[in-house]
Amino acid sequence: MTQHDQKKAYLYGLSAVLIWSTVASAFKIALSYMEPLHLLFYAVIFSGLSLMAILKVQNKLGLIRRMEGKELISCALPGLLNPFLYYVVLFKAYALLPAQEAQPLNYTWAITLSVLSIPLLGQKMTVKELLAIVTSYLGVVVISTHGDLLNIQFSNGYGVFLALFSTIIWALYWIYNTKSKSDPLVGLFLNFCFALPPVTIAMLFFAGLPPVNIAAILSAAYVGLFEMGITFALWLNALKITEKASRISNLIFLSPFLSLILIHFILGEEILPSTMVGLLFIVGGNIIQQLGRKKV
Repeated sequence: MTQHDQKKAYLYGLSAVLIWSTVASAFKIALSYMEPLHLLFYAVIFSGLSLMAILKVQNKLGLIRRMEGKELISCALPGLLNPFLYYVVLFKAYALLPAQEAQPLNYTWAITLSVLSIPLLGQKMTVKELLAIVTSYLGVVVISTHGDLLNIQFSNGYGVFLALFSTIIWALYWIYNTKSKSDPLVGLFLNFCFALPPVTIAMLFFAGLPPVNIAAILSAAYVGLFEMGITFALWLNALKITEKASRISNLIFLSPFLSLILIHFILGEEILPSTMVGLLFIVGGNIIQQLGRKKV
């Protein structure tokens, strides 16, 4: 039986939130050195190595050896969605948009998940969920148009489309995983192993060989280790030992606001009032969606 340790759960959860708050800035820095496919190639390698090390420490590598072929394939196939397609699309969105726009738009993934769960999981839409969807996507419009709602012109229509499309890929990935009974970390590790060959082929075909300078590799290593690898393990541990999952899951609402602060001071972007207003709508929609859920 899992022993609850709320103080340690908060430590793990806040550590994950703080690290995730840095990744928008890290994406932009890494993308200043390389193409999105180059970044994905390096990040998948570093993330896969970190996950393998974590599984080794947790004595879970044996779980993979005991898997049957069908189970291995079912765990590995989602790697085409995440990390392959998801991060190809997301990194391209970050390459086209200011970080202060791409980050909040990507944060609508929870609302997208709710929408897709209706046709794919047979769930019914409630009035509360409809209000959450309308609230969040009003925030999307505010951010994308820089607040000029009377003259709707997106700052970069293609970038906005990619940022929102990435949320569809991410939601499909998690919907698929709702049916998986495998250990989450094992499944994620297998996703990255399966994704590396198609990532490598796509990189060589569309972007060529990756840069080998130290700055490029270190920036990609940070993305791989802390966006995709170590932080996921911290978050899972926090959820595992918390007394109530809601106490930890609500911490994620801090991330986009902390991220904007870092975007301003690290990247030097002037945070527009429309970004803050739009983000408040997006976070508000996420909060509305969670209201009334059973606390566990």
